[in-house]
Amino acid sequence: MADKKRILIVEDDADISMVEEAYLESAGFETKIVTEGTAVSAMLEKEQFDLILLDLMLPGKSGYEICREIRDQIDIPILMVTARTESVDKIRGLGLGADDYIAKPFDPAELVARVHANLRQYERLQKKIPKEKKEEPEEIRIQDLRILVNSWKVYKGEREIRFPNREFEILKFFAMNPNIVFSKEQIFEKIWGYDYVGDSATVMVHINRIREKIEDDSKNPKILETVWGAGYRLNR
Repeated sequence: MADKKRILIVEDDADISMVEEAYLESAGFETKIVTEGTAVSAMLEKEQFDLILLDLMLPGKSGYEICREIRDQIDIPILMVTARTESVDKIRGLGLGADDYIAKPFDPAELVARVHANLRQYERLQKKIPKEKKEEPEEIRIQDLRILVNSWKVYKGEREIRFPNREFEILKFFAMNPNIVFSKEQIFEKIWGYDYVGDSATVMVHINRIREKIEDDSKNPKILETVWGAGYRLNR
């Protein structure tokens, strides 16, 4: 029997964390709850988790700060849970490295579906499938970029740039399909999966994060270009 996936719930509202815990455990997950923002790093050093369910408004340290710290240390799915509904708050969280978000109040069934979707995607990105690897080039060069497909590394000049799984998958997808325009919907379906629930802001923020790493001037991108009204294209 496969080991249960472990979810770290970072939530200071006892009622909400109990609902999250109950539904996730009934869906077959193992959970642990942390109520203080300052306790997250220590917990991650002691134990391993497969996904983090992260509230934004926490005592001691905000979810934004935690998200930034986690993304600098480990590559793990981060699902934000927030009472805020303004796009700017969602975009800020995604820009700091979160993979997805869900707003309170939420349908617990949707929460479980989001957790499943994010875990499936990370598992897919991390799998090594020999047949696929044989069909992929070992290295893709685009201007001063080198994308090492099999070792999941990216170099700009001589400097290695750290790419979380999802950002690397997006960059690789574009690099293997150069000079083709893809809409946000097409990118969403390809990278997140057809059953994924979200919106175009998720794609936009991930594209912007990639540009900050690969472009000489992210405000005037030359490699990963916006085609207004159509989508995005990688120029090669």
